[in-house]
Amino acid sequence: MAFPIFFEEVPAFVVRDPLAEILGAAEGGLIEYRFADAVRLAGHSCPTVAGAWLMTTRALRALYGDAVPERGAVAVAFGDDQGSGVTGVIASIATLLTGASGIGGFKGLGGRFSRRDLLSFDAAGVEDIRFTRRDTGASVQVGLDLSHVPGDSRMGMLLPALLSGTATVEEKQLFGELWQDRVRRILIDHHDDPRLVLIR
Repeated sequence: MAFPIFFEEVPAFVVRDPLAEILGAAEGGLIEYRFADAVRLAGHSCPTVAGAWLMTTRALRALYGDAVPERGAVAVAFGDDQGSGVTGVIASIATLLTGASGIGGFKGLGGRFSRRDLLSFDAAGVEDIRFTRRDTGASVQVGLDLSHVPGDSRMGMLLPALLSGTATVEEKQLFGELWQDRVRRILIDHHDDPRLVLIR
């Protein structure tokens, strides 16, 4: 499977998962995630997946500073319900990086490492997403504003033909290129743009 080249330019994100270390799955428990992993999980690359990647990595960096974030040690709460808009897609990327899961998550080993009930929705007092360290109780809320990285106006003209099945090969290719160019600009050109990820 060939991904767009810019995927490799997105900075990787390293977390430490104590469970992975104990089970011998990762030396020192260190796991490196790349944007391509988020794409594999979601099954596609879009501004929502890119935004979810940025929000989660920024939140973890805000909570851990220069230290390596601990996977499985962060609770993630959404203000919206799971079926609202793109909340479920964003939650899946947050789960990838943090390990936080709902009732279907790993139940633990010897009373440790449980990932269950660390992911919640319809949380009171949460405007967008809240990430909370379980060890210190420190938390940050993050939101996303992608209006600063608009899509190419040609996509709006191409989309109806794609959806109706009447687009030419050239139109399909152009739409995909324009779509991924916006993703690239979000992740590369605006990677550190404070206007995109709002941290509170």
